Amino acid sequence: MNLLIRAEKKIVYQNLSEVDFAAALKGAGLPDGLADMLANSDVGAAKGGLFDDSHTLRKLIGRPTTMLTESLRSVL
Repeated sequence: MNLLIRAEKKIVYQNLSEVDFAAALKGAGLPDGLADMLANSDVGAAKGGLFDDSHTLRKLIGRPTTMLTESLRSVL
């Protein structure tokens, strides 16, 4: 089942620049340094900085990892 339908909410995605995302985080009350770090991390993640096909997490936790959609489906 489509998770957006199940949640019964419309989720709008806005692709913000690093500067705009940092400004939004600061506007929400985050300290400047933390907002800048999170915005920079978001840029890195978008460029594939979190990609890892070594299965390290699976080895560390001793079980197969779970897809985000599966985890959300179990709680919605």
